[in-house]
Amino acid sequence: MKVYGRITVFPIMPARINRLYELAYNMWWSWHPEARTLYSSLDPELWEQIGHNPVHFLSKIQPQKLEQAAENTDYLALYDSVIRNFDHYIHPQSDETWFSITYPELKDKTIAYFSAEFGLHESLPIYSGGLGILSGDHCKEASDLGLPFVGVGFLYPQGYFNQRINHAGTQEASYDKLHFSEAPAVPAVGPDGNEVVISVELPGRRIYAKVWKLLVGRIPLYLMDTDIAPNAPADRELSARLYGGDHEMRISQEIVLGIGGVRALHALGISPATWHLNEGHAAFLSLERSRELVESGLSFNEAREVVKANSLFTTHTPVPAGNDAFSYDLIDKYFSSYWGKLGLTREQFLEVAHEENSWGPSYSMTILALKFTGQHNGVSALHGDVSRKMWQFLWPGLDKDEVPIGSITNGVHTFSWIAPELNELYGRYLDKDWGKHVDEQDFWDNNIQKIPDLELWKAHYQRKVALADYATKRLQKQHLRLGEGDRQLAEFEGMLNPNALILGFARRFATYKRATLIFRNMEKLRRIVNNPKRPVQIVFAGKAHPADEPGKALIEYIYKMSRSEEFKGKIIFLENYDIDMARYLVSGTDVWLNNPIRPYEASGTSGQKAALNGQPNCSILDGWWAEGFNGKNGWAIGEERDYHDQEVQAEDDSNSLYHILEDEIIPSFFDQDSEGVPHGWISYMKEAIRTCAPQFSMRRMIKDYTNKYYVPEIRAKIRVEENHYGANVGLQPGKNVSNRDLPPKMELYVTDARWSTSVYGWKQSMCMPGWCCEADQLPTRRSLC
Repeated sequence: MKVYGRITVFPIMPARINRLYELAYNMWWSWHPEARTLYSSLDPELWEQIGHNPVHFLSKIQPQKLEQAAENTDYLALYDSVIRNFDHYIHPQSDETWFSITYPELKDKTIAYFSAEFGLHESLPIYSGGLGILSGDHCKEASDLGLPFVGVGFLYPQGYFNQRINHAGTQEASYDKLHFSEAPAVPAVGPDGNEVVISVELPGRRIYAKVWKLLVGRIPLYLMDTDIAPNAPADRELSARLYGGDHEMRISQEIVLGIGGVRALHALGISPATWHLNEGHAAFLSLERSRELVESGLSFNEAREVVKANSLFTTHTPVPAGNDAFSYDLIDKYFSSYWGKLGLTREQFLEVAHEENSWGPSYSMTILALKFTGQHNGVSALHGDVSRKMWQFLWPGLDKDEVPIGSITNGVHTFSWIAPELNELYGRYLDKDWGKHVDEQDFWDNNIQKIPDLELWKAHYQRKVALADYATKRLQKQHLRLGEGDRQLAEFEGMLNPNALILGFARRFATYKRATLIFRNMEKLRRIVNNPKRPVQIVFAGKAHPADEPGKALIEYIYKMSRSEEFKGKIIFLENYDIDMARYLVSGTDVWLNNPIRPYEASGTSGQKAALNGQPNCSILDGWWAEGFNGKNGWAIGEERDYHDQEVQAEDDSNSLYHILEDEIIPSFFDQDSEGVPHGWISYMKEAIRTCAPQFSMRRMIKDYTNKYYVPEIRAKIRVEENHYGANVGLQPGKNVSNRDLPPKMELYVTDARWSTSVYGWKQSMCMPGWCCEADQLPTRRSLC
């Protein structure tokens, strides 16, 4: 292979199998194992070496192996089957996708989804954790359901960091250059046939971003890259790393994501019917949309209401400190030439997103997002409640339960996370097309007991063996890098015991997730892991943000415990947690452990992936588990209440965890029949699958977003445009307003027992029949007419 700039020259491909190139450039292969087999079977060693990346793989493989495959009848049969399925998926009949059947009149109304990260596959490291994985799964399921959907984000040349643990247990961060010639992305092209490059203004200069197109099944994902000429060296590094740099780097990135993202879609000839902000990183897009409307003749307030009418904001952060906010000095530096384009003074512009922090007044991206979107939601029922309480001050006069922030609980993309052994088992005993029924509760209720206990246990044991082999290779590779000898390396051979009860804890290492809670009482922990008749092992994995010293200290502590004589082989830490490792962990451990400080876990999805694979959760009643736990599908740590003292909370929660492990989980797991099958345990496994597979699927989630938010917002946009942006609707400050006063196609309505904030172009932000509404103010009970 030769790489000229960002162009890859591939070896000559035999004509009979030349669509391997096309398939490599569509991430469809990432959730279809038979498609991945087309590559991995050609050269298994190379496939592992290049990190499961088909584009890179095809540039490295020896031509003779391709020629041999083109003459292998078994390979060609698989190839033809995969290509046939791929073609059918990409070009379905008009009545074959859920969206086209349910909303045929809206199939050409584009949904634009903005996110700072997208976790599609381990070979494309432009994600850091849960937010990115959710975004990637969101795109995949939007494709499966046939939504008219586009994603917008960054193609970070250095991605997120690689984690290395040194001898002392300290996390070290390294960054590998992502060569775009090895990524499944191509330059995006506009209606004029030219490659799309957009620009935004930063202090004293203009910065340019090239737009790349990455196909995720049927949908395009557009990713911006600033590492191009004529940008200065510092600006070329702007999009180099995910969540890297200081506040100046962060605000610059978010300007490019929000403002640049809007300009990119316009340059591509895309006019979204609704806009979805996944977290506040892209909130500047609402300012850009407002600017365009102001320049077309609307006032700022009118423009804001038009923007709100078809905008959705999803918040993922249950603590104020986790929301992006910038100092007024930075806002002055970066927006001094911008607010005038909105028809605003500096003070008015700052007030739009004003928030008081401990370090002074700031410009809050979450407040900006909330004020410029008509619909808002948290990512679990509990998180919705927490969010209403957090942001209640933005709706003065409304009780907490009336604050217009709803919730849609997160889910996972089933075929990205189901283990092959479980996939085959479900196909054999439930339905060969069981995936078509993923979100149908009755299907799981009626069929899960058809799986024999022995067969489910065999499939699960296969996954435990796969995890044990994977862990051995990862540990040996890590310690070979650290320069350890043959004796030390031999320790890792068979260290993970498939016959043991294996607990899994893998997630971002932030202090509120309390990774070390199980170490709180060392005497009890020793008793749990040191019973030779009932062996218990705990596998940890996860990264701390490079700037999070307390998070890194947790990793160091656990790593040192794992290497101590007392816990060697009982506690295991795997470095460099990514999607690949996650697939092994969520299917190969026995219990998924999660013990955050309640209510700081907005949702969480790793436990949902584990449950899909028959793994019960043992978790705090926080996030999704507060909805998912039913007493038979896993275990609840602690009580469903809040504490005023986190130390007391930790003490109670750890005692609850030890009790559950010693008195419930361990006895149930080791209560096995003569064939080694724990029937009582398997009842937990089946109940976890039955309850969690449908309810916490990405399919259910996307349908909820579509029915509750996307479609109403698309229809709102249509009404706005039909009414010419609501101009001259005849509403005046102080006038008593009721539905009968409104012009045709303009009505006030109720959503989820909370008054909607979506109105169509007039200056009132929220108005209810019989209420006095003053311009730019929210009505209160005191203003009732």
